Amino acid sequence: MLELQHVSFEVSEEGQDKGILQDINLVIPDGNLTVITGPNGGGKSTMAKIIAGIIKPTEGKILFNGEDITEVSITERARAGIGFAFQQPVRFKGLQVFDLIRLATGTKLSTVDACKYLSAVGLCARDYINREVNASLSGGELKRIEIATVLAKASKLSVFDEPEAGIDLWSFQNLIKVFEGMRKDIKDSSILIISHQERILNIADEIVVLSEGKLVQHGPKDQILPGLAGTMSAVKRCGKDPDVEGGEA
Repeated sequence: MLELQHVSFEVSEEGQDKGILQDINLVIPDGNLTVITGPNGGGKSTMAKIIAGIIKPTEGKILFNGEDITEVSITERARAGIGFAFQQPVRFKGLQVFDLIRLATGTKLSTVDACKYLSAVGLCARDYINREVNASLSGGELKRIEIATVLAKASKLSVFDEPEAGIDLWSFQNLIKVFEGMRKDIKDSSILIISHQERILNIADEIVVLSEGKLVQHGPKDQILPGLAGTMSAVKRCGKDPDVEGGEA
């Protein structure tokens, strides 16, 4: 279980402090798929980075399975079971896809098993298993490979920051199937997705709405989603929708 207690985050702009997150109290229970949504600039990605340990909150505490991890590094959080998929995946020149997946598991993974994770995200394993994770891969390919590494890691908490960004419609539809499969399998683990996409919201157990750095709504999907229907178009205009704008393959 993940718990944020009175978490705030500020940055300094032109000598003045600007609040990005303001006094956030949130519990992400085990066995749930939780989606954090809201307009751009609301603090969604900042919250994801704070949970992952990329940045530290200005105030407040973060507890993971009862332990205070506020000052714990991203590497130590990964060891503790927090997996994170970046909105813009990192490229690793000289490292092959197979090596990346094997590193994620921390075991002597076989090629056959590694291929299963690539197939799960809609990539032909034969074409990608020995590819180098470099500029020859498109943004969409990198995104799917990174998600495959999160699947391989089997984290206690898997965090995805706008996984739909930069991928085409087919990939997005396949991505939904991946998350649906993960949702069926989670028991003592949890999934947290930052997204404004209605189809991702539709598979959530709980929805959290952030706006202007504040937690304005949190509850079961059936309770929160109907109230978002009137604002969904405005939320979508704040980001790319694969249905409208396409994206990279």
